[in-house]
Amino acid sequence: MVRSTLSAPEARRVTLAAQGFGAPPSDAVATRSLTSTISRLGLLQIDSVNVFERSHYLPLFARLGSYDRAVLDRLTFARRGPYAEYWAHEAAFIPRADLPLFRWRMDAYRERDARPNRVAGVERTAGVRRELRALLAAEGPLPASAVEHEANVRRGPWWGWSDVKTGLEQMFRWGEVVSAGRSGFERVYALPDQVLPAGALDGAPDRHTAITELVRRASRAFGVGTRADLADYFRLRADDTAAAVTELVERGELLPVRVEGWREPAWLHAGARVPRTVTADAVLSPFDPVVWFRRRAERMHGFHYRIEIYTPAPKRVHGYYVLPVLQDDRLTGRVDLKSDRRRGVLRVRTAWQEPGQHLDAERLAATLRRAAAWQGLDGVEVTDRGTAAAAVAGALGVGLVPHEAADDADAAEAAPGDDVVD
Repeated sequence: MVRSTLSAPEARRVTLAAQGFGAPPSDAVATRSLTSTISRLGLLQIDSVNVFERSHYLPLFARLGSYDRAVLDRLTFARRGPYAEYWAHEAAFIPRADLPLFRWRMDAYRERDARPNRVAGVERTAGVRRELRALLAAEGPLPASAVEHEANVRRGPWWGWSDVKTGLEQMFRWGEVVSAGRSGFERVYALPDQVLPAGALDGAPDRHTAITELVRRASRAFGVGTRADLADYFRLRADDTAAAVTELVERGELLPVRVEGWREPAWLHAGARVPRTVTADAVLSPFDPVVWFRRRAERMHGFHYRIEIYTPAPKRVHGYYVLPVLQDDRLTGRVDLKSDRRRGVLRVRTAWQEPGQHLDAERLAATLRRAAAWQGLDGVEVTDRGTAAAAVAGALGVGLVPHEAADDADAAEAAPGDDVVD
């Protein structure tokens, strides 16, 4: 049945079903489930903050339940594995076979970086890039740390740490080098022919064809979205997205639809399901597709979300690393989580119920217990901050920790690189 309108709850359920929510969490997640979920999403955004868990691990936990992170590491960190990195949304793991879809972006970055007003122009780094190409050709894939060290500064031909990193990142943006997995959490760089099939990037589709395919994938991943939603998924220009939407409508892959409460026109993917219910219990990464486009999260869920990592502590409203709480088709709360690996506990530093929503504390407690077990932690403790803190602590059967004591524990634990490891 062709739909011309969707209610607001239907739109939420369409997106959550398209995003892979609805199945109960499993205690034995197979590799195939990981790869099929990544395929459904199209990418996993990378972020180095490690206060609870790095971002790219969290969307899979939210949708599938506990899984072995070492399995995902083998998939994403392997030199010739099925996944590579590129600027797809922000920095993200994508299927290695999808790199040609971003060849046009590589060319656009090269053109942009060549402009005279660029701080680190291509002329200034030409020498270091020649040396980097020669080094990678001679020694094979390398992380930046194997190149940018003090000996290079003293002996030449290097121009210092920043020039090495700038040169590598320029070449990475342009496709002159590609990712060859990671060492620890550090990206390894390689010449394309060292990890890709011969000519993989040379046979890339033209810009319009590639962008149309990316918009098609964004619409499939979201189920329903506005033009801005579809553009944001792979960070596309509005005019390019508009042209792609027009073509996909003509091909019957996108259907115009009106969504209750949305001012902008929207499009429904032709294969999207409109389920009657969606059962979900999850905490979401700040960089999960469900919430990463903040305007969409506010329009779809009435959820005003800002990351407060870089906000001075006295000015934070909800906490340092706050994760939205998804229960069924609603964002009902948010929790500030920290994996206290020294003490073996998952610390809920704040817990909030969203105004106008019902946060089921018992269900959230079960989600937090699963999260703690997945992290290899023995239990959960709750600090007395937030409108839902008492209810969550009660559901967990634990007492509230005074926030003064929690602040002291944070100060005692704090060390360079404790939360951010790159």
